[in-house]
Amino acid sequence: MSREITTRNAAELTVETLEAHGIDVVYGVPGIHNDALFDALYDARARVRTIHARHEQTTGYMALGAALATGRPQVFAAVPGPGILNASAALLTAYGMNAPVLALAGQIPSNALERGHGHLHEIRDQQGLLRHVTKDAQRIQGPADAGMKVATALQLARSGRPGPVALECAIDTWPARGPGASALPLPVVQPQVDSDAIAQAAKLLGQAKRPLIMVGGGAQEASAALIRVAEMLQAPVGYYRRGHGAIPGTHPLAINLPIAHRLWREADVVLAVGTRLYTQQSVWGTDDDLKIVRIDIEPEEPGRFRNPDCAIVADAGAALEALAQALPRYNSARAPRDLSEERGWMEQELGRLAPQMAFLAAIRRALPPEGILVDEVTQMGFAARLGYQAAHPRTFLSGGQQDNLGFGFGTALGAKVAVGNRPVVAIAGDGGFGYQAFELATAVRHNIALVTIVFDDGAFGNVRRIQDMAYGGRRIADRLHNPDFVAFGASFGVRSARAETPEALERALTEALRANEPALIHVPVGEMPNPWPLIMLPRVRGTAQPGERAWP
Repeated sequence: MSREITTRNAAELTVETLEAHGIDVVYGVPGIHNDALFDALYDARARVRTIHARHEQTTGYMALGAALATGRPQVFAAVPGPGILNASAALLTAYGMNAPVLALAGQIPSNALERGHGHLHEIRDQQGLLRHVTKDAQRIQGPADAGMKVATALQLARSGRPGPVALECAIDTWPARGPGASALPLPVVQPQVDSDAIAQAAKLLGQAKRPLIMVGGGAQEASAALIRVAEMLQAPVGYYRRGHGAIPGTHPLAINLPIAHRLWREADVVLAVGTRLYTQQSVWGTDDDLKIVRIDIEPEEPGRFRNPDCAIVADAGAALEALAQALPRYNSARAPRDLSEERGWMEQELGRLAPQMAFLAAIRRALPPEGILVDEVTQMGFAARLGYQAAHPRTFLSGGQQDNLGFGFGTALGAKVAVGNRPVVAIAGDGGFGYQAFELATAVRHNIALVTIVFDDGAFGNVRRIQDMAYGGRRIADRLHNPDFVAFGASFGVRSARAETPEALERALTEALRANEPALIHVPVGEMPNPWPLIMLPRVRGTAQPGERAWP
Protein backbone atom coordinates (compact mmCIF):
# COMPACT_ATOMS: atom_id res chain seq x y z
CA MET A 1 0.00 0.00 0.00
CA SER A 2 1.42 3.37 -1.04
CA ARG A 3 0.98 6.78 0.50
CA GLU A 4 0.21 10.07 -1.24
CA ILE A 5 2.28 10.71 -4.36
CA THR A 6 4.65 13.66 -3.98
CA THR A 7 7.79 14.92 -5.69
CA ARG A 8 10.63 13.38 -3.68
CA ASN A 9 13.90 11.71 -4.49
CA ALA A 10 14.45 7.95 -4.36
CA ALA A 11 16.60 8.12 -1.23
CA GLU A 12 14.00 10.13 0.71
CA LEU A 13 11.21 7.75 -0.29
CA THR A 14 13.36 4.77 0.71
CA VAL A 15 13.99 6.20 4.17
CA GLU A 16 10.34 7.19 4.61
CA THR A 17 9.29 3.63 3.74
CA LEU A 18 11.78 2.20 6.24
CA GLU A 19 10.22 4.48 8.88
CA ALA A 20 6.75 3.26 7.95
CA HIS A 21 7.97 -0.30 8.60
CA GLY A 22 9.20 0.53 12.09
CA ILE A 23 12.87 0.60 11.13
CA ASP A 24 14.54 2.96 13.59
CA VAL A 25 18.22 2.09 12.95
CA VAL A 26 20.26 1.85 9.77
CA TYR A 27 23.80 0.47 10.03
CA GLY A 28 26.29 1.55 7.42
CA VAL A 29 29.60 2.88 6.21
CA PRO A 30 29.03 5.98 4.04
CA GLY A 31 30.60 6.41 0.63
CA ILE A 32 30.11 8.45 -2.51
CA HIS A 33 27.71 6.03 -4.18
CA ASN A 34 25.31 6.33 -1.24
CA ASP A 35 25.78 10.00 -0.39
CA ALA A 36 22.18 10.91 -1.22
CA LEU A 37 20.92 8.02 0.94
CA PHE A 38 22.91 9.23 3.94
CA ASP A 39 21.71 12.78 3.29
CA ALA A 40 18.14 11.48 3.53
CA LEU A 41 19.07 9.70 6.77
CA TYR A 42 20.37 13.03 8.06
CA ASP A 43 16.91 14.55 7.59
CA ALA A 44 15.35 11.55 9.41
CA ARG A 45 17.96 11.41 12.19
CA ALA A 46 15.42 12.25 14.92
CA ARG A 47 13.47 9.10 14.00
CA VAL A 48 16.00 6.79 12.34
CA ARG A 49 19.36 6.40 14.02
CA THR A 50 22.37 5.91 11.74
CA ILE A 51 25.13 3.79 13.28
CA HIS A 52 28.35 3.77 11.32
CA ALA A 53 31.09 1.21 11.85
CA ARG A 54 34.69 0.96 10.70
CA HIS A 55 34.08 -1.84 8.19
CA GLU A 56 31.15 -2.90 6.04
CA GLN A 57 31.42 -6.45 7.35
CA THR A 58 30.50 -5.21 10.80
CA THR A 59 27.45 -3.28 9.60
CA GLY A 60 26.09 -6.47 8.05
CA TYR A 61 26.74 -8.43 11.22
CA MET A 62 25.16 -5.70 13.35
CA ALA A 63 21.99 -5.90 11.27
CA LEU A 64 22.15 -9.69 11.63
CA GLY A 65 22.47 -9.50 15.41
CA ALA A 66 19.60 -7.04 15.70
CA ALA A 67 17.40 -9.28 13.55
CA LEU A 68 18.25 -12.40 15.55
CA ALA A 69 17.65 -10.69 18.89
CA THR A 70 14.26 -9.28 17.89
CA GLY A 71 12.93 -11.35 15.00
CA ARG A 72 12.24 -8.08 13.16
CA PRO A 73 13.78 -6.84 9.88
CA GLN A 74 16.97 -4.79 10.13
CA VAL A 75 18.82 -2.70 7.54
CA PHE A 76 22.39 -1.88 6.57
CA ALA A 77 23.86 0.13 3.70
CA ALA A 78 27.11 -0.36 1.79
CA VAL A 79 28.77 1.04 -1.30
CA PRO A 80 28.95 -1.25 -4.34
CA GLY A 81 31.72 -3.64 -5.27
CA PRO A 82 34.25 -3.88 -2.42
CA GLY A 83 31.77 -2.49 0.10
CA ILE A 84 28.97 -4.98 -0.45
CA LEU A 85 31.51 -7.78 -0.92
CA ASN A 86 32.92 -6.93 2.51
CA ALA A 87 29.42 -7.37 3.92
CA SER A 88 28.59 -10.49 1.91
CA ALA A 89 29.79 -12.87 4.63
CA ALA A 90 27.21 -11.35 6.96
CA LEU A 91 24.50 -11.77 4.30
CA LEU A 92 25.48 -15.39 3.77
CA THR A 93 25.35 -15.96 7.52
CA ALA A 94 21.94 -14.27 7.68
CA TYR A 95 20.75 -16.59 4.91
CA GLY A 96 21.93 -19.62 6.85
CA MET A 97 20.32 -18.32 10.07
CA ASN A 98 17.03 -17.24 8.46
CA ALA A 99 17.46 -13.63 9.58
CA PRO A 100 15.39 -10.85 7.96
CA VAL A 101 18.12 -8.42 6.91
CA LEU A 102 17.80 -5.81 4.14
CA ALA A 103 21.00 -4.76 2.39
CA LEU A 104 20.93 -1.40 0.59
CA ALA A 105 23.76 -1.54 -1.92
CA GLY A 106 24.96 1.39 -3.96
CA GLN A 107 25.73 1.13 -7.67
CA ILE A 108 27.72 2.87 -10.38
CA PRO A 109 25.91 5.33 -12.72
CA SER A 110 22.82 3.76 -14.25
CA ASN A 111 23.89 4.44 -17.85
CA ALA A 112 27.13 2.50 -17.28
CA LEU A 113 25.75 -0.66 -15.69
CA GLU A 114 27.28 -3.85 -17.12
CA ARG A 115 29.36 -1.93 -19.68
CA GLY A 116 32.76 -2.56 -18.13
CA HIS A 117 33.90 1.07 -18.25
CA GLY A 118 35.97 0.70 -15.09
CA HIS A 119 33.94 2.96 -12.81
CA LEU A 120 34.89 3.26 -9.16
CA HIS A 121 33.73 0.08 -7.32
CA GLU A 122 32.31 -1.44 -10.50
CA ILE A 123 31.60 -5.15 -10.32
CA ARG A 124 30.06 -7.37 -12.96
CA ASP A 125 26.46 -8.44 -12.22
CA GLN A 126 26.32 -7.24 -8.64
CA GLN A 127 22.62 -7.99 -8.53
CA GLY A 128 23.23 -11.59 -9.58
CA LEU A 129 25.99 -11.92 -7.00
CA LEU A 130 23.64 -10.73 -4.26
CA ARG A 131 21.05 -13.30 -5.28
CA HIS A 132 23.52 -16.03 -4.31
CA VAL A 133 23.52 -14.91 -0.66
CA THR A 134 19.94 -13.62 -0.26
CA LYS A 135 16.37 -14.67 -0.91
CA ASP A 136 16.22 -12.08 -3.70
CA ALA A 137 17.88 -8.93 -5.00
CA GLN A 138 16.24 -6.13 -7.00
CA ARG A 139 17.18 -2.69 -8.29
CA ILE A 140 15.49 0.61 -7.43
CA GLN A 141 14.90 2.36 -10.75
CA GLY A 142 13.76 5.74 -9.41
CA PRO A 143 11.37 7.57 -7.12
CA ALA A 144 8.37 5.97 -8.78
CA ASP A 145 9.25 2.48 -7.52
CA ALA A 146 11.52 3.15 -4.51
CA GLY A 147 8.82 2.89 -1.84
CA MET A 148 7.19 -0.24 -3.22
CA LYS A 149 10.54 -1.93 -3.89
CA VAL A 150 11.48 -1.45 -0.23
CA ALA A 151 8.07 -2.64 1.01
CA THR A 152 8.16 -5.70 -1.24
CA ALA A 153 11.70 -6.57 -0.14
CA LEU A 154 10.75 -6.35 3.54
CA GLN A 155 7.64 -8.41 2.89
CA LEU A 156 9.76 -11.14 1.31
CA ALA A 157 12.27 -10.99 4.17
CA ARG A 158 9.47 -11.79 6.65
CA SER A 159 7.36 -14.18 4.56
CA GLY A 160 7.81 -17.94 4.63
CA ARG A 161 11.26 -18.83 5.89
CA PRO A 162 12.71 -15.45 6.89
CA GLY A 163 15.92 -14.38 5.28
CA PRO A 164 18.04 -11.55 3.88
CA VAL A 165 17.12 -9.52 0.82
CA ALA A 166 18.97 -6.83 -1.12
CA LEU A 167 18.18 -3.69 -3.07
CA GLU A 168 20.75 -1.89 -5.17
CA CYS A 169 20.44 1.70 -6.35
CA ALA A 170 22.67 3.64 -8.74
CA ILE A 171 24.59 6.72 -7.64
CA ASP A 172 22.45 8.92 -9.93
CA THR A 173 19.18 7.23 -8.97
CA TRP A 174 19.31 7.94 -5.23
CA PRO A 175 19.06 11.74 -5.72
CA ALA A 176 16.72 11.57 -8.75
CA ARG A 177 13.52 13.52 -8.07
CA GLY A 178 10.09 12.80 -9.47
CA PRO A 179 6.60 11.61 -8.58
CA GLY A 180 6.64 8.82 -6.03
CA ALA A 181 5.25 7.62 -2.73
CA SER A 182 6.52 5.85 0.32
CA ALA A 183 4.88 2.51 1.03
CA LEU A 184 3.24 1.00 4.09
CA PRO A 185 3.99 -2.59 5.18
CA LEU A 186 2.60 -5.35 3.01
CA PRO A 187 1.00 -8.41 4.63
CA VAL A 188 3.32 -11.27 5.51
CA VAL A 189 2.54 -14.30 3.38
CA GLN A 190 2.48 -17.61 5.27
CA PRO A 191 1.13 -21.02 4.29
CA GLN A 192 -2.10 -22.13 5.91
CA VAL A 193 -2.03 -25.00 8.37
CA ASP A 194 -3.29 -28.22 6.76
CA SER A 195 -5.83 -29.74 9.16
CA ASP A 196 -5.46 -33.20 7.60
CA ALA A 197 -1.68 -33.11 8.14
CA ILE A 198 -2.24 -32.00 11.74
CA ALA A 199 -4.59 -34.92 12.35
CA GLN A 200 -2.08 -37.33 10.83
CA ALA A 201 0.71 -35.92 13.00
CA ALA A 202 -1.48 -36.10 16.11
CA LYS A 203 -2.19 -39.80 15.45
CA LEU A 204 1.47 -40.66 14.95
CA LEU A 205 2.64 -38.72 17.98
CA GLY A 206 -0.29 -39.64 20.18
CA GLN A 207 0.37 -43.36 19.68
CA ALA A 208 4.15 -43.06 20.10
CA LYS A 209 5.78 -44.91 22.97
CA ARG A 210 9.09 -43.05 22.88
CA PRO A 211 8.46 -39.65 21.22
CA LEU A 212 11.29 -37.16 20.81
CA ILE A 213 11.16 -33.53 19.68
CA MET A 214 14.03 -31.71 17.94
CA VAL A 215 13.89 -27.94 17.51
CA GLY A 216 15.84 -25.34 15.60
CA GLY A 217 15.75 -21.62 14.99
CA GLY A 218 12.30 -21.83 13.42
CA ALA A 219 10.83 -22.69 16.84
CA GLN A 220 11.99 -19.47 18.53
CA GLU A 221 8.58 -17.78 18.20
CA ALA A 222 6.65 -20.90 19.19
CA SER A 223 7.88 -21.48 22.73
CA ALA A 224 4.53 -21.58 24.55
CA ALA A 225 2.90 -24.00 22.11
CA LEU A 226 6.07 -26.10 21.95
CA ILE A 227 6.05 -26.58 25.71
CA ARG A 228 2.35 -27.52 25.67
CA VAL A 229 2.90 -30.20 23.04
CA ALA A 230 6.04 -31.52 24.75
CA GLU A 231 4.27 -31.82 28.09
CA MET A 232 1.23 -33.51 26.54
CA LEU A 233 3.52 -36.08 24.93
CA GLN A 234 6.07 -36.14 27.76
CA ALA A 235 8.57 -35.89 24.91
CA PRO A 236 12.11 -34.64 25.56
CA VAL A 237 12.98 -31.54 23.50
CA GLY A 238 16.45 -31.56 22.00
CA TYR A 239 18.22 -28.42 20.78
CA TYR A 240 21.59 -27.18 19.59
CA ARG A 241 22.92 -23.84 18.40
CA ARG A 242 19.84 -22.06 16.97
CA GLY A 243 17.36 -24.07 19.04
CA HIS A 244 18.57 -22.80 22.42
CA GLY A 245 15.86 -20.95 24.31
CA ALA A 246 12.89 -22.29 22.36
CA ILE A 247 12.28 -24.20 25.59
CA PRO A 248 13.92 -22.98 28.81
CA GLY A 249 17.11 -24.90 29.48
CA THR A 250 15.89 -25.67 33.00
CA HIS A 251 12.62 -27.26 31.85
CA PRO A 252 12.37 -30.95 32.91
CA LEU A 253 12.01 -32.01 29.25
CA ALA A 254 14.81 -29.82 27.83
CA ILE A 255 17.84 -31.81 26.64
CA ASN A 256 21.06 -30.91 24.88
CA LEU A 257 22.58 -32.51 21.78
CA PRO A 258 24.36 -35.52 23.35
CA ILE A 259 21.28 -36.58 25.34
CA ALA A 260 19.16 -36.22 22.21
CA HIS A 261 21.65 -38.47 20.42
CA ARG A 262 21.26 -41.13 23.13
CA LEU A 263 17.47 -40.96 22.84
CA TRP A 264 17.53 -40.93 19.03
CA ARG A 265 18.48 -44.59 18.84
CA GLU A 266 15.33 -45.68 20.70
CA ALA A 267 12.82 -43.05 19.55
CA ASP A 268 9.86 -44.35 17.57
CA VAL A 269 8.41 -40.98 16.48
CA VAL A 270 10.39 -37.74 16.13
CA LEU A 271 8.76 -34.34 15.78
CA ALA A 272 11.15 -31.88 14.11
CA VAL A 273 10.16 -28.22 14.46
CA GLY A 274 11.88 -25.45 12.51
CA THR A 275 15.08 -27.42 12.02
CA ARG A 276 16.81 -28.86 8.98
CA LEU A 277 17.33 -32.04 11.00
CA TYR A 278 20.53 -32.33 9.02
CA THR A 279 22.86 -33.96 11.52
CA GLN A 280 20.21 -36.33 12.82
CA GLN A 281 19.24 -37.66 9.40
CA SER A 282 22.63 -37.54 7.66
CA VAL A 283 24.84 -38.63 10.57
CA TRP A 284 22.84 -40.21 13.40
CA GLY A 285 20.83 -42.20 10.86
CA THR A 286 17.29 -43.37 10.26
CA ASP A 287 15.57 -46.68 9.67
CA ASP A 288 12.13 -48.10 8.98
CA ASP A 289 11.25 -48.20 12.68
CA LEU A 290 11.57 -44.42 13.02
CA LYS A 291 8.64 -42.21 12.05
CA ILE A 292 9.40 -38.55 11.41
CA VAL A 293 6.99 -35.63 11.54
CA ARG A 294 8.31 -32.36 10.14
CA ILE A 295 7.00 -28.86 10.84
CA ASP A 296 8.71 -26.35 8.57
CA ILE A 297 7.60 -23.21 6.80
CA GLU A 298 9.73 -23.96 3.72
CA PRO A 299 7.93 -26.40 1.36
CA GLU A 300 11.19 -27.90 0.04
CA GLU A 301 12.67 -28.60 3.47
CA PRO A 302 10.76 -31.61 4.89
CA GLY A 303 11.75 -34.00 2.10
CA ARG A 304 15.31 -32.85 1.57
CA PHE A 305 16.94 -36.00 3.04
CA ARG A 306 14.06 -38.45 3.08
CA ASN A 307 10.34 -38.06 2.78
CA PRO A 308 8.91 -37.71 6.28
CA ASP A 309 5.95 -39.75 7.43
CA CYS A 310 4.07 -36.48 7.87
CA ALA A 311 4.94 -32.98 6.68
CA ILE A 312 3.26 -29.84 7.98
CA VAL A 313 4.29 -26.82 5.92
CA ALA A 314 3.37 -23.90 8.15
CA ASP A 315 4.58 -21.39 10.68
CA ALA A 316 5.82 -23.34 13.72
CA GLY A 317 3.67 -21.45 16.20
CA ALA A 318 0.46 -21.90 14.23
CA ALA A 319 1.20 -25.57 13.53
CA LEU A 320 2.03 -26.38 17.16
CA GLU A 321 -1.09 -24.59 18.40
CA ALA A 322 -3.18 -26.70 16.02
CA LEU A 323 -1.32 -29.84 17.07
CA ALA A 324 -1.90 -29.07 20.76
CA GLN A 325 -5.63 -28.83 20.06
CA ALA A 326 -5.71 -32.06 18.05
CA LEU A 327 -3.57 -34.24 20.31
CA PRO A 328 -6.04 -34.93 23.13
CA ARG A 329 -8.19 -36.94 20.75
CA TYR A 330 -5.35 -39.37 19.96
CA ASN A 331 -2.89 -39.05 22.81
CA SER A 332 -2.03 -42.05 24.98
CA ALA A 333 -1.65 -41.64 28.74
CA ARG A 334 2.00 -41.38 29.74
CA ALA A 335 3.83 -41.15 33.03
CA PRO A 336 6.11 -38.13 33.47
CA ARG A 337 9.32 -38.72 31.58
CA ASP A 338 12.24 -39.44 33.91
CA LEU A 339 15.50 -38.18 32.40
CA SER A 340 17.57 -38.41 35.58
CA GLU A 341 19.80 -41.19 34.24
CA GLU A 342 20.56 -39.24 31.07
CA ARG A 343 21.22 -36.06 33.01
CA GLY A 344 23.56 -37.88 35.36
CA TRP A 345 25.49 -39.25 32.40
CA MET A 346 25.61 -35.78 30.83
CA GLU A 347 26.92 -34.20 34.01
CA GLN A 348 29.79 -36.69 34.03
CA GLU A 349 30.57 -36.06 30.38
CA LEU A 350 30.54 -32.30 30.80
CA GLY A 351 32.90 -32.79 33.71
CA ARG A 352 35.55 -33.50 31.10
CA LEU A 353 35.12 -29.90 29.98
CA ALA A 354 35.58 -28.56 33.50
CA PRO A 355 37.46 -25.34 32.58
CA GLN A 356 34.89 -24.29 30.00
CA MET A 357 31.94 -25.27 32.18
CA ALA A 358 33.28 -23.32 35.16
CA PHE A 359 33.59 -20.16 33.07
CA LEU A 360 30.12 -20.71 31.56
CA ALA A 361 28.62 -21.16 35.02
CA ALA A 362 30.18 -17.85 36.06
CA ILE A 363 28.65 -16.13 33.03
CA ARG A 364 25.25 -17.68 33.69
CA ARG A 365 25.30 -16.51 37.32
CA ALA A 366 26.20 -12.94 36.35
CA LEU A 367 23.89 -12.64 33.33
CA PRO A 368 20.19 -12.21 34.22
CA PRO A 369 17.62 -14.53 32.58
CA GLU A 370 16.60 -11.97 29.97
CA GLY A 371 20.23 -11.30 29.03
CA ILE A 372 21.60 -12.43 25.67
CA LEU A 373 24.74 -14.51 25.16
CA VAL A 374 26.35 -14.46 21.71
CA ASP A 375 28.74 -17.31 21.06
CA GLU A 376 31.61 -17.67 18.59
CA VAL A 377 33.61 -20.33 16.79
CA THR A 378 35.83 -20.96 19.80
CA GLN A 379 36.36 -23.62 22.44
CA MET A 380 34.11 -21.68 24.83
CA GLY A 381 31.45 -21.30 22.16
CA PHE A 382 31.40 -25.03 21.42
CA ALA A 383 31.05 -25.79 25.10
CA ALA A 384 28.29 -23.20 25.48
CA ARG A 385 26.23 -24.99 22.84
CA LEU A 386 26.39 -28.08 25.03
CA GLY A 387 26.18 -26.72 28.55
CA TYR A 388 24.68 -23.23 28.61
CA GLN A 389 21.03 -22.94 29.65
CA ALA A 390 19.10 -20.18 27.90
CA ALA A 391 16.04 -19.05 29.84
CA HIS A 392 14.07 -17.41 27.02
CA PRO A 393 13.83 -17.45 23.22
CA ARG A 394 16.38 -15.35 21.35
CA THR A 395 18.74 -15.17 24.32
CA PHE A 396 21.43 -17.45 22.87
CA LEU A 397 22.70 -16.37 19.45
CA SER A 398 24.87 -18.90 17.67
CA GLY A 399 26.41 -19.12 14.21
CA GLY A 400 24.02 -21.60 12.64
CA GLN A 401 24.80 -23.26 9.36
CA GLN A 402 27.72 -21.03 8.31
CA ASP A 403 29.26 -20.89 11.80
CA ASN A 404 31.96 -18.60 10.53
CA LEU A 405 34.90 -17.43 12.59
CA GLY A 406 34.68 -13.76 13.53
CA PHE A 407 30.94 -13.25 13.27
CA GLY A 408 30.26 -12.88 16.99
CA PHE A 409 31.51 -9.43 18.05
CA GLY A 410 29.68 -7.48 15.35
CA THR A 411 26.56 -9.60 15.75
CA ALA A 412 26.56 -8.90 19.49
CA LEU A 413 26.97 -5.15 18.89
CA GLY A 414 23.80 -5.16 16.78
CA ALA A 415 21.92 -7.30 19.27
CA LYS A 416 22.74 -4.83 22.02
CA VAL A 417 21.56 -1.87 19.95
CA ALA A 418 18.30 -3.67 19.24
CA VAL A 419 17.40 -4.72 22.79
CA GLY A 420 18.29 -1.50 24.57
CA ASN A 421 18.71 -1.90 28.31
CA ARG A 422 18.74 -5.71 28.29
CA PRO A 423 22.29 -6.96 28.89
CA VAL A 424 24.24 -8.60 26.07
CA VAL A 425 27.47 -10.56 26.49
CA ALA A 426 29.69 -11.81 23.67
CA ILE A 427 32.19 -14.62 24.09
CA ALA A 428 35.03 -14.88 21.60
CA GLY A 429 38.42 -16.41 21.17
CA ASP A 430 41.41 -14.27 20.42
CA GLY A 431 41.24 -15.46 16.82
CA GLY A 432 37.61 -14.61 16.18
CA PHE A 433 37.72 -11.34 18.09
CA GLY A 434 40.59 -10.21 15.90
CA TYR A 435 38.34 -10.10 12.85
CA GLN A 436 36.51 -7.02 14.15
CA ALA A 437 38.48 -5.94 17.23
CA PHE A 438 38.82 -2.37 15.96
CA GLU A 439 35.03 -2.03 16.26
CA LEU A 440 35.59 -1.26 19.93
CA ALA A 441 35.71 2.25 18.48
CA THR A 442 32.15 1.79 17.21
CA ALA A 443 30.97 0.62 20.63
CA VAL A 444 32.40 3.74 22.24
CA ARG A 445 31.31 6.14 19.50
CA HIS A 446 27.69 4.99 19.73
CA ASN A 447 27.72 4.07 23.44
CA ILE A 448 26.86 0.41 22.83
CA ALA A 449 27.13 -1.17 26.28
CA LEU A 450 28.15 -4.62 25.08
CA VAL A 451 30.40 -6.72 27.33
CA THR A 452 32.86 -8.81 25.32
CA ILE A 453 34.81 -11.64 26.93
CA VAL A 454 37.94 -12.67 25.00
CA PHE A 455 39.26 -16.12 25.89
CA ASP A 456 42.87 -15.97 24.79
CA ASP A 457 44.87 -19.13 24.09
CA GLY A 458 47.27 -17.49 21.65
CA ALA A 459 46.11 -19.56 18.71
CA PHE A 460 43.40 -20.54 16.31
CA GLY A 461 42.59 -23.18 18.90
CA ASN A 462 40.33 -25.38 16.83
CA VAL A 463 42.75 -25.37 13.89
CA ARG A 464 45.51 -26.41 16.26
CA ARG A 465 43.39 -29.21 17.74
CA ILE A 466 42.57 -30.62 14.29
CA GLN A 467 46.21 -30.48 13.23
CA ASP A 468 47.20 -32.34 16.39
CA MET A 469 44.49 -34.98 16.10
CA ALA A 470 44.34 -35.55 12.35
CA TYR A 471 47.81 -34.59 11.15
CA GLY A 472 50.11 -35.82 13.91
CA GLY A 473 50.80 -32.43 15.41
CA ARG A 474 52.07 -30.89 12.17
CA ARG A 475 51.08 -27.38 13.24
CA ILE A 476 51.04 -24.60 10.69
CA ALA A 477 49.40 -21.14 10.66
CA ASP A 478 47.87 -21.73 14.08
CA ARG A 479 49.77 -19.40 16.43
CA LEU A 480 48.67 -15.80 17.00
CA HIS A 481 50.53 -12.71 18.15
CA ASN A 482 48.13 -10.75 20.33
CA PRO A 483 48.14 -7.32 21.94
CA ASP A 484 47.75 -6.70 25.63
CA PHE A 485 43.96 -6.89 25.39
CA VAL A 486 43.35 -4.81 28.52
CA ALA A 487 45.59 -2.02 27.22
CA PHE A 488 44.06 -2.41 23.76
CA GLY A 489 40.54 -1.95 25.11
CA ALA A 490 41.56 0.93 27.34
CA SER A 491 43.12 2.71 24.36
CA PHE A 492 39.60 3.05 22.91
CA GLY A 493 38.15 4.23 26.21
CA VAL A 494 36.54 0.84 26.83
CA ARG A 495 36.20 -0.41 30.40
CA SER A 496 38.75 -3.24 30.42
CA ALA A 497 39.77 -5.89 32.92
CA ARG A 498 41.60 -9.19 33.12
CA ALA A 499 40.12 -12.26 34.81
CA GLU A 500 42.13 -15.45 35.20
CA THR A 501 39.62 -17.56 37.13
CA PRO A 502 35.87 -18.20 36.90
CA GLU A 503 35.37 -16.34 40.17
CA ALA A 504 37.26 -13.32 38.85
CA LEU A 505 35.27 -13.48 35.60
CA GLU A 506 31.98 -13.46 37.50
CA ARG A 507 33.08 -10.40 39.49
CA ALA A 508 34.34 -8.55 36.42
CA LEU A 509 31.22 -9.37 34.41
CA THR A 510 28.89 -8.34 37.22
CA GLU A 511 30.71 -5.02 37.56
CA ALA A 512 30.72 -4.43 33.79
CA LEU A 513 26.99 -5.11 33.47
CA ARG A 514 26.31 -2.80 36.39
CA ALA A 515 28.40 -0.03 34.79
CA ASN A 516 26.30 -0.28 31.60
CA GLU A 517 29.04 0.85 29.24
CA PRO A 518 31.21 -0.82 26.59
CA ALA A 519 33.44 -3.33 28.31
CA LEU A 520 36.14 -5.88 27.50
CA ILE A 521 37.22 -8.73 29.76
CA HIS A 522 40.40 -10.60 28.87
CA VAL A 523 40.59 -14.20 30.08
CA PRO A 524 43.98 -15.83 29.41
CA VAL A 525 43.60 -19.59 29.11
CA GLY A 526 45.68 -22.57 28.13
CA GLU A 527 44.66 -25.31 25.74
CA MET A 528 41.18 -26.46 26.76
CA PRO A 529 39.70 -29.97 26.84
CA ASN A 530 38.29 -31.26 23.57
CA PRO A 531 34.50 -30.75 23.19
CA TRP A 532 34.20 -32.55 19.85
CA PRO A 533 33.45 -36.07 21.16
CA LEU A 534 30.18 -34.61 22.49
CA ILE A 535 29.37 -32.89 19.18
CA MET A 536 30.63 -35.18 16.40
CA LEU A 537 28.42 -38.08 17.42
CA PRO A 538 28.32 -41.42 15.59
CA ARG A 539 25.57 -43.11 13.60
CA VAL A 540 23.17 -45.05 15.81
CA ARG A 541 20.50 -46.10 13.29
CA GLY A 542 20.50 -47.55 9.82
CA THR A 543 23.45 -47.75 7.47
CA ALA A 544 25.30 -44.94 5.77
CA GLN A 545 24.24 -44.07 2.24
CA PRO A 546 26.57 -42.88 -0.56
CA GLY A 547 27.36 -39.22 -0.08
CA GLU A 548 26.39 -39.12 3.59
CA ARG A 549 28.86 -37.83 6.16
CA ALA A 550 30.41 -40.52 8.30
CA TRP A 551 31.29 -39.02 11.69
CA PRO A 552 33.40 -40.39 13.34
